[in-house]
Amino acid sequence: MKLGFIGTGNMANAMIGGIINAHLMAPGDIVVSGHTKDRSDAMRSKYGVAVAVSNSAAAEMADVLVLAVKPNKYEKIIKEIKDHVDEHTIVVSIAPGKSITWLEEQFVKKVKLVRCMPNTPALVAEGCTGVCKNKLITDDEFQTVLKLLNGFGKAYAVDEKQMDAVVCVSGSSPAYVFMLIDAMADAAVLEGLPRKLAIELAAQAVYGSAKMVLETGKHPAELKDMVCSPSGTTIEAVAELENGGFRGTVIEAMRVCADKSRNM
Repeated sequence: MKLGFIGTGNMANAMIGGIINAHLMAPGDIVVSGHTKDRSDAMRSKYGVAVAVSNSAAAEMADVLVLAVKPNKYEKIIKEIKDHVDEHTIVVSIAPGKSITWLEEQFVKKVKLVRCMPNTPALVAEGCTGVCKNKLITDDEFQTVLKLLNGFGKAYAVDEKQMDAVVCVSGSSPAYVFMLIDAMADAAVLEGLPRKLAIELAAQAVYGSAKMVLETGKHPAELKDMVCSPSGTTIEAVAELENGGFRGTVIEAMRVCADKSRNM
């Protein structure tokens, strides 16, 4: 099987690195096509992948073709490659807001389509990806794609109507978490810690807390209550977060994120 990537940005790098590190594919079975020759050559040097002479050449070579470009580039790229994608090629879209119906209309023919939303923690093999498919994808083909996506984190099959929720809860959410870590580190520096240590402590606290949710199976509210001793320091901080509308602000931010995805 040949795996193709059109696009050489952060997500393409994360996905390719994860797939190779997980030994799911040999570098020589992966072909990339980038916006510039320098970026494509950089990926060849870094991973040992092949470089196609054009996007259409990558499309012709690939059994599974990932469109790893920005959403505003999709229409142009699909026009360029649609005549070079045959009925056996599995096309994987990672663009938010681009529905399967929209993608099918751009190809103007029957094409096997998988739509997914990975996130940037794929760069450290801790990605979270929601995945759906059109009716032409067989169960075996879908499992093949899921296996590749699990190479750089965890992939979850969802209904397409849930994809906008996936965008806000995992696709975009690393930005919210980075903001939280940055703010926590600032507060620790204000209290006297050196910046590097403050960032490491904040990041490790977030990482460990997330791991507790995943490994204990307990509701986050229950885990929060475990930290909040009566009249203690934590409940004092929690009360201040509630006064500032912490949870309501997060919920509203995710709502507008989903709306943006829905209307792109």
